[in-house]
Amino acid sequence: MLKKISVLLLWSAVACVAKPEKPNVVWLVSEDNSASWLKLYNANGASMPNIEKLAANGLVFNHAFSCGVVCSVARSTIISGCYAPRTGAEYHRREKTVPMPEGIRMFPYYLRQAGYHTTNCSKEDYNFNPEEKEGVWDASSKKASYRNRQPGQPFFHVQNYGTTHESSLHFKDMQQANTTDAAAVRLFAYHPDTETFRYTYARYLDNHAKVDAEMGRFIQRLEADGLMDDTFIFYYGDHGGVLPRGKGYAYNNGQQVPMVVHVPKNWRHLVPAKPGSRIDGFVEFVDLSATVLNLAGVDIPAGIDGEPFLGKGVDLDELNARDTAFGYADRFDEKYDLVRTLRKGDFVYMRSYQPFNFDGLHNDYRYKMLAYQEWREMHQAGELNATQARFFEKRPPEILYNVKADPDEVDNLAGNPAYAAKLAEMRGLMQERVKSMPDLSFIPEPVFLREGRGNPTGFGQQNKARIGKLVELADLSLRQFPEVKQGIARALASADPLERYWGLIVCSSFGGQAAPFHDKAKELAASDADPLVRVRAAEFLGLNGEADPRPVIMAALGQAADAVEANLILNSAALLEDSEPGYNFDLSAFGDAPWAKGKKSLAKQRLDYLAK
Repeated sequence: MLKKISVLLLWSAVACVAKPEKPNVVWLVSEDNSASWLKLYNANGASMPNIEKLAANGLVFNHAFSCGVVCSVARSTIISGCYAPRTGAEYHRREKTVPMPEGIRMFPYYLRQAGYHTTNCSKEDYNFNPEEKEGVWDASSKKASYRNRQPGQPFFHVQNYGTTHESSLHFKDMQQANTTDAAAVRLFAYHPDTETFRYTYARYLDNHAKVDAEMGRFIQRLEADGLMDDTFIFYYGDHGGVLPRGKGYAYNNGQQVPMVVHVPKNWRHLVPAKPGSRIDGFVEFVDLSATVLNLAGVDIPAGIDGEPFLGKGVDLDELNARDTAFGYADRFDEKYDLVRTLRKGDFVYMRSYQPFNFDGLHNDYRYKMLAYQEWREMHQAGELNATQARFFEKRPPEILYNVKADPDEVDNLAGNPAYAAKLAEMRGLMQERVKSMPDLSFIPEPVFLREGRGNPTGFGQQNKARIGKLVELADLSLRQFPEVKQGIARALASADPLERYWGLIVCSSFGGQAAPFHDKAKELAASDADPLVRVRAAEFLGLNGEADPRPVIMAALGQAADAVEANLILNSAALLEDSEPGYNFDLSAFGDAPWAKGKKSLAKQRLDYLAK
């Protein structure tokens, strides 16, 4: 009997490693790692020997981008193959989930239909409705494993690692010894050189060594199972690194991720370069789904934004000619922002549509980190140099960086006449991109959730002309004020509340130059039918020191339709309290408001901060 059982087990093991008709694909995903933290990309980065071994037998992508700069947005981009701002999945944390674009499924569904065993261990963090996962995974849990497939069945498996996650740097003191020498780390130019920052850098580099060891153990399991010759192994970070001004911000350190692909011996004909090569062509997270489907020989669904960078039909010259990447940063927890980036070659264009929402505006989760806390305290004490202080100051509406010459992105070339042609080119490309999508973030989140959540992409198409007009209106802030004064006046008198809303944002972007619109803003703050317009009018007047914004904002909070609207209003309150000239808000009356209920209420987080 024992002999028969042994024979059956041996047969099963042989069947599982028999040469499949399709390649296996594994993703090893570490959290919160930009490319600059790895020695593979930066001499000052961490050595990761297991990933370097994969690279020696595979491909290193020199320019891989997450598009979204925080977990749920980046992962929603990956699973859908679509840019999040056109699907309504661009906000983190999601207040409400949205459906997938019409006619598109989460991509592992197509693999499963083609006979793949699909598993995820275990983070998902999608901003899509839960029912969209039906038929996508054979298993998605902490116990999910490729080993549970049928004999000979190809598999797609995702293995997630949280060792480098932002929360790993939420330590209360600096008593734990680090392996990395804090004195030897190279600080980014925008960080102050302090013991706290150096210790945090060293701890984060140590975490990279730890996660590499964890991934090494998983790779050893694949080797022990005899799967290396038939399995593509992708390693990538799920978005950029987590030291301050990394994760959550639309700078290169928040978007450019490491990406290494092990090329299995039996499937080298599916890649356009020899093992050990480095690929210069740009790849984005929207491309991952198309790439895996192409490797598996599965038709790529129409309607996704990505294109394959491996598999049949991919040409090396064409791949290396790809030189464009699109990025986005919207709400991160309770902190609102609206930034879009376009990288083309060595240049990146950053468009801040609400530049007065400065980078360092409080976000509860970010400021759990001692380095964040110290940075703000040093700013308040006047102890930062000009480069370090920018994090707490109003941004320019548009920024142009040469990332190759200026990897820390501190030298804005937008005002340099020598780069005027490049700036105009990038500005035009950005305008075309956000209008053609169209970009749903030009509709304020509470309005979008009320009117467009049922079918975001359909809503976007129905409102494409309207969104295009709002983009053009927002871009008035890129011209000289006298040239656009009449355009702003028309917007503030428009019958469309969103035109009035964006006209006031443009006024706040111009600051004191927009003083001719103070009287119109006072009229709108007092009597506009739309509460969000009233708040934006009060915000503009408050930032200019022209009128006390608190009565209008307090009244709007008292009438807030829901928690999403309340949080957007509270973002203005936080901005006005933490910016010059500064207004102290007493919001104690709202502690029992319906929108402030629940431990996870983003509005409550903002309320608690303002109450301190």
